[in-house]
Amino acid sequence: MTSSAPAPVWIDCSASGRYRFHEDHPFHPIRLRLTEDLLYACGALSPGQIVSAESNDVDETLERIHRSDYLDAVKELSTPVPSPDAVALAARYGFEPDGDTPYFAGMHEAAAAVVGGSLAAAEAVMTGRASHALHLGGGLHHAFPDRSSGFCVYNDAAAAISWINWRYGAKVLYIDTDVHHGDGVQWCFYADPEAFTFSIHETGKFLFPGTGFANERGTNSGYGACLNVPVEPYTEDDSWLECFTASLTRILRSFKPDVIVSQHGCDAHAFDPLAHVHCSMRVYREIPKIVHRLAHEWTEGRWVALGGGGYDHWNVVPRAWSLLWLEMTDHPMLRDIDSSPNGGELPKDWPRIASDRRPRELPRTWLDDTGRWTPIPRRAEIEAKNRQVLEVALQHLG
Repeated sequence: MTSSAPAPVWIDCSASGRYRFHEDHPFHPIRLRLTEDLLYACGALSPGQIVSAESNDVDETLERIHRSDYLDAVKELSTPVPSPDAVALAARYGFEPDGDTPYFAGMHEAAAAVVGGSLAAAEAVMTGRASHALHLGGGLHHAFPDRSSGFCVYNDAAAAISWINWRYGAKVLYIDTDVHHGDGVQWCFYADPEAFTFSIHETGKFLFPGTGFANERGTNSGYGACLNVPVEPYTEDDSWLECFTASLTRILRSFKPDVIVSQHGCDAHAFDPLAHVHCSMRVYREIPKIVHRLAHEWTEGRWVALGGGGYDHWNVVPRAWSLLWLEMTDHPMLRDIDSSPNGGELPKDWPRIASDRRPRELPRTWLDDTGRWTPIPRRAEIEAKNRQVLEVALQHLG
């Protein structure tokens, strides 16, 4: 980032912190608190970098993304005591008390606040107020126009993309590194040539949502503006990064976006309990570095970054998301992280959040000591399979 560029901004996550299903649900806002705690402990986040998550366009944008009957159902189910009629229809809209996405009191307000944060990030970047903007409360990429799915009520990523298209007529490249396919965003823009959706994820043969195969390439005028790279279970860093960098090289040469919107789910880490990909923290150092470089090469620095999945709340998410912010801000600490074995030490007084769920042992370095991990026995076979899938996935790109 050049010295004359406007500074990156952090979108206030306090309103998004109300997006909470129940105490035992894996999608828990403690991830946001732990990340902020780590960055404050490092001296890498200050109040002057934080901007409001409010946007005046939330309601209008939601109506462009979601069906009116779905919005009405969410609002009805958000009341302290939903009506019997609303409860009877809940399953139709993806809400089941014992399912992945149960309804809860205040759900509409909390989910709308998430959308507001992602729109605020898009506004900051597109108006030139900021070079980059990060809203870690966002990244709810599974929600569909007519139903919730996979912990996601409203699709804030699709809302941000739609708003950018609508307000600025800009071409958006959406990059999704969550271990689960970014299905909701893909299907929102599957016939839209102005939004390119790229998702790299564990193959749907084994993992929710069961989609995101290499032959999903868009339709009608949007054909070719969609790329999926489904990787094998137990894929490791080198193979994952090979697929990621090769894909982005081809996409940018073909699509030439005006702005990048990226979703930074960090559940492809080996410690994540909900998936089977075996990456280390090295991937979460490299992803933002690659996207940052490409933003300055192709989009004059315009970059909106969102959160996403990640269900090892203590060991993985705070480090991964902190590395993202450090990269977005070109923080000097990165020089030490990049030059030190295992990235150097984390602050000794972190975490400072009290919780009876805190693990007995926590990582003490930014990166993982993968030399102590049990080697994956099928590494060569997995890498070869990923290269074959990548070749098929890239066939339609120039």
